[in-house]
Amino acid sequence: MKALIIVDLQNDFLPGGTLPVPHGDEVIPLANELQQRFELVLATQDWHPPNHGSFAANHKGKKPGDRIILDGIEQVLWPVHCVQNTHGAEFAPSFDMSRVVHVFHKGIDPRIDSYSTFFDNAHRRETGLADYLKKRGINDIYLMGLALDYCVKYSTLDALQLGLNTHVILDGCRGIDLEPGDVNHALDEMKRAGVVLLQSSDL
Repeated sequence: MKALIIVDLQNDFLPGGTLPVPHGDEVIPLANELQQRFELVLATQDWHPPNHGSFAANHKGKKPGDRIILDGIEQVLWPVHCVQNTHGAEFAPSFDMSRVVHVFHKGIDPRIDSYSTFFDNAHRRETGLADYLKKRGINDIYLMGLALDYCVKYSTLDALQLGLNTHVILDGCRGIDLEPGDVNHALDEMKRAGVVLLQSSDL
């Protein structure tokens, strides 16, 4: 069985949100369409407490884009986004959730961020996704969503470490490109690691 994992199609990552991924809304129709081609559809949701350490607003004198050491590892600081139980954390209204069987939350520990859909950034806490896939005997996963150069990339690298056959649907992703070239670097890194990069037309 193949699983489609749809990453963080939340209001704050869309145009008008607090951390908009350029053209992020363009992937939603494809996310809705591709669900029909998979037996198992899962979604992830950034789910931060208001005091999360990745928010620049929680560090005096810091601004989004600055870097700090948070709980022992480097952390990019972001605008406040995807705070639990707020409109910004909700899935986009046009995202069809009818075939999504489970939603995995990440970034819930205020002391550490969690780009990956599998682990926090220090690999101390699991989201439960790895166990969920293992219990169902799923080895083939296909990821799409936001943002390509952060949550999608780190998810694929963790998935490979877990022994999963990992694919990224490129036309179903958009990147932040915080530093120009970040998206291209992410693509190179994933390709070198063994991720299969494809288009939805290849499915």
